[in-house]
Amino acid sequence: MFTVIVRVEGVMVMTMTPFLFVGYFIHDLKIWRLPLKSIRKPLIGEYKIDIQLSQFPKNYKFLSDIMIENTKSISGFSQIDHIALTPYGIFVIETKNYQGTIYGGKKRKTWLVNGKFKMMNPLMQNFGHIQAVKQIIGNTSDHKFISLITFTKRCTLKIGEDIRHISSDEMVIYDFYLTETIQRKNSLAKLNGYKPYSDEDIEKLYAKLVAANITDPIHRQAHNEKIQRIVNEKKQASTHIHPPAKCVVCNEHVSQKVSDYCLQHKNRFKGKIYCLSINVHDKCRGGHDVFCNKQPVSMI
Repeated sequence: MFTVIVRVEGVMVMTMTPFLFVGYFIHDLKIWRLPLKSIRKPLIGEYKIDIQLSQFPKNYKFLSDIMIENTKSISGFSQIDHIALTPYGIFVIETKNYQGTIYGGKKRKTWLVNGKFKMMNPLMQNFGHIQAVKQIIGNTSDHKFISLITFTKRCTLKIGEDIRHISSDEMVIYDFYLTETIQRKNSLAKLNGYKPYSDEDIEKLYAKLVAANITDPIHRQAHNEKIQRIVNEKKQASTHIHPPAKCVVCNEHVSQKVSDYCLQHKNRFKGKIYCLSINVHDKCRGGHDVFCNKQPVSMI
């Protein structure tokens, strides 16, 4: 199977049917035929967003694949999938293309894919992107930012209702709802009496972001390599095997789960580790009574 990518006036259009354009003769048209496997799936999701954004009125401006300086980022830069400048808000969009079931909440640091694979909370990731944009255009109350995370229908979202409601300025949606979501957010802002950006305001913001966008491929490659190196270091650290922990009373080995629980609840366990059997008898396996803050310690 082949995919056709058509570029018309700088807009990428993709179709799974190469015969769709047979019989058409367009002067400024370039067509590439690429094996389907050669197209990275995340890029397909980003192209879908590009196509939707290109359908908005001309006074809306959008940028894609932006890299700007971010002094608070570990790499020194932020790479943003899309920014849409509209009369009633600045939409910063992060695209995801995971497959499976996504579990997450607004305040959870990590989300789960299929209940076992961890991913960074994309809302927190996009919050960093918004802070970087504010450094470029100015952090004033006049700017209204909306954080949008889009997933494809390759996944099922099991997330909090608060981040799916249209009233929220931090939303997680399926990508095919993007156009509708932006239109509804603008309509709500208009009804609530927000002062809109003029066309001139939008042009000025657009010019600032274009000027700040780092297009040098060397800088971009260095950024991506640094991010990948940090990811690999975290993976290595997480797979490092630690010696098994022991109960401070009976000196018996405890599981990593029990050890983590004790260390996470410092107020109860005072930074010490106790074996699991205290749940049942208030005694460790050595038969000793265990008390914390004059109360029997229980992990139940």
